[in-house]
Amino acid sequence: MKIALLEPLGIPAEVLAQYQAGLEARGHTMTCYGDKTTDPAELLRRTGDSDIAIIANNPYPASVVEGAPNLKLLNVAFTGVDHVALDACRDKGVTVCNAAGYSTQCVAELALGLAVACLRQLPPADAATRQGGSGAPFRGREIAGRTVGIVGTGAIGTRTAQLFQAFGAKVIAYSRTRRPEVEGMGVTYVSLEELMAQSDIVSIHVPNNAQTKGMISRDLLARMKDTAILLNVARGAIVDNAALADALNQGKLAGAGIDVFDMEPPLPADYPLLHAKNTVLTPHVAFATEESMLRRAEIVFRNVDAFLAGAPENVVPL
Repeated sequence: MKIALLEPLGIPAEVLAQYQAGLEARGHTMTCYGDKTTDPAELLRRTGDSDIAIIANNPYPASVVEGAPNLKLLNVAFTGVDHVALDACRDKGVTVCNAAGYSTQCVAELALGLAVACLRQLPPADAATRQGGSGAPFRGREIAGRTVGIVGTGAIGTRTAQLFQAFGAKVIAYSRTRRPEVEGMGVTYVSLEELMAQSDIVSIHVPNNAQTKGMISRDLLARMKDTAILLNVARGAIVDNAALADALNQGKLAGAGIDVFDMEPPLPADYPLLHAKNTVLTPHVAFATEESMLRRAEIVFRNVDAFLAGAPENVVPL
């Protein structure tokens, strides 16, 4: 079969070469592209007559799915697949796989890092130090003893809950599906409204879909304590980010740690959160560590092998 890697996977060249050599030794061909493109015409050209196309978080629109004559597997090197034209894949009979699990640890760790950065005021403290200031204005707060609300208890939400518990926090959760193993950790499930009102820290861990888009609305943000912070390392569209910026600027929230936005960075200069008070912003990097990129590649090429063997893994329901 013909395989096309349409964008880099963030792994060393020699590691990619090993995967490629293994496939070619079994009679398959593989073409790898070293840069990203969002141009549908270029994506279609790169896909060509390949049977298997591999992407990461690059959009893959319906026009490309429909125009690729031999496409049988779209192998997404990412957990979320909201950037893929799933309806077109379903209609054309294209199998879609993802790389679920590769970023569980690193995303959970960034959520903790953003929480510490907000509670300990790290960005302004860093700036003050560089400008000759003292530590007098920077009395922080601890995670220990606080209530953390986890919105979504999939793999990443559950791991994040465990890390917050290790810091001494009480954890509550909201999820459409209650997991006995999470309850066994000592986590109590509550309604989303209760979670927003009770939590000192709210951490978002749900996918972006029709049910979750705009889930964290202006009304729900208004239920939060003035002393609370909001963390979003999931998807930007889940939160009303304009309402979040308003709440921060009006002192209705103490802070926010945000890795994801309504669009992929770079953000326009007038994006509301760029000018909101008490924010720690990162440009969608929660998934990106040296370790996670290697885990992701392993899953991606295992997906290829499984599909070639007739038993696809990590299949996304269409």
